[in-house]
Amino acid sequence: MHFENPLFLWALLFLFPLALLLFAPKRRTQTLFTPEVLKLLLQNTHTLPQWLRHLLLLAASALMVAALARPVIDKGEIEVKSSTVDVIVSFDISRSMFANDVYPSRLALAKRKFESFLGDVKEMRVGVIGFSSRAFMVSPLTEDFATLRYLVKNMNIDSVSLRGTDVLQALEQTDALLAGSDKKALMLFTDGGDKTDFSKEIAYAKAHGIVVFVYNIGTEKGGVIPDSGGAMTDRNGDIVVVRRNDGIKELALESGGAYMAYSLRHNDIDALAQAIKARFTTKKEDTNVIRDTRELFVWPLGGGIILLIMALYSLPRRRRRHA
Repeated sequence: MHFENPLFLWALLFLFPLALLLFAPKRRTQTLFTPEVLKLLLQNTHTLPQWLRHLLLLAASALMVAALARPVIDKGEIEVKSSTVDVIVSFDISRSMFANDVYPSRLALAKRKFESFLGDVKEMRVGVIGFSSRAFMVSPLTEDFATLRYLVKNMNIDSVSLRGTDVLQALEQTDALLAGSDKKALMLFTDGGDKTDFSKEIAYAKAHGIVVFVYNIGTEKGGVIPDSGGAMTDRNGDIVVVRRNDGIKELALESGGAYMAYSLRHNDIDALAQAIKARFTTKKEDTNVIRDTRELFVWPLGGGIILLIMALYSLPRRRRRHA
């Protein structure tokens, strides 16, 4: 056993003058204190002898000092292996993601699916970006999922252009955030945009080693985009109907990732989380050596508190009833 904070043990030296003061003869203490103060110091509690109270106070103080010094038992060194996977989650925040063909909207559903996704990737580090015609970072890589949930829930898109869905922007931002990593995973929440040819994005993903996983939100029938006038219209005054674009499936499969279209199953996102884990199981594990110790401070702390309560506890003497 050893102490993690041995400097606190020097405080034990102050207990010696305190002990001399407490157990000093009464005549000597009378020269140090006024009669009023001395009466309070030497007041009888009628439960414990005064010398025993002083002894308990000293013992309690000594135990609490020992607790501050943090006694530990060293059990030796152990090796800990970790194989974390870094994933960037990207949200399509273009205007079409506000379509109401899924409830309450495509973007709102994407945020709910992200909540479920975090529950399946507890051993991963996750970063978040948003993109439309350009991309911006919401959060760098982190294991603080509580903060991620808050940031995504309150993601501010007022200052971002909502026109167009440029997936290449998400790929470039992912490459920047995962610079130096041998494996790069990108999870896309999108409705696929309006492109039919993703050859440029596929080439970029392959060149930079980015594996893309897509959760495509929306329906083939499509939906309208609510606005102040009821529904968004084009230049001719016709209501705009936006449909899910399944063409983005090619980007996911060609990059070595996985694709899933929106469904009514509440746990469909779990399959994509498992696909990410399976894709990166061969990632090299890091080995760290740490010391295995057992903290013992709770024992002297608990003992000190008990002794302190005993020393300070008192009950008034019962008065005898006279007949």
